[in-house]
Amino acid sequence: MGRVPRPSAPEGHKFCLGCGEAKPHSEWHRNSSASDGLATRCKACRAVDGRAGHLKRSYGMTEADRDEMIDAQGGLCCICLKRPAVHVDHCHKTGRVRGVLCFNCNTAIGKLGDDPDAARRVVSYLEGHAWKPTIVAQGVYRQPS
Repeated sequence: MGRVPRPSAPEGHKFCLGCGEAKPHSEWHRNSSASDGLATRCKACRAVDGRAGHLKRSYGMTEADRDEMIDAQGGLCCICLKRPAVHVDHCHKTGRVRGVLCFNCNTAIGKLGDDPDAARRVVSYLEGHAWKPTIVAQGVYRQPS
C-alpha cells in the first residue's frame, strides 16, 4: 500500500495533518529532521494535544472528565465561587483530584502547602482573631487555639 498524497498548499503554507488546514509557515514549530524543516502538525494542534496529554499523564483524566467536573461545579471555582474553574487541583500526597479551581485559589492552596491547619489559621485570621503566640518559656511559644 502506497503513501496517501497530501493536499497541496499555496506557497509559504503547509498542510496540517491534525486539523486538515493549510496554514502559513509562521504557524508551525521548526523540526530540523523533517524534509521541509517544519513539524507535521501546526502550533494550535500541538497545543491541544499537549493539554490533553498533560491531563492524562498528570491526573489520569481526559478533557471530557475535566469538563464534567467543571459542569458539576456550575463552571465556577469551588472555593471562591466567583471565577471560572480552569485549573485541576489535586492532593500532592495521594495524587487524588479534588476539583477544578481558578488560578488564584489553586495557587493559594499550593502556597499553604496543602496544609488544612494553615488554612484554618487563615480563616481565623480573616475573621479577626489575633494570632499572637504566647511565650511559655524562653524560646517556647504556644499558638492560640
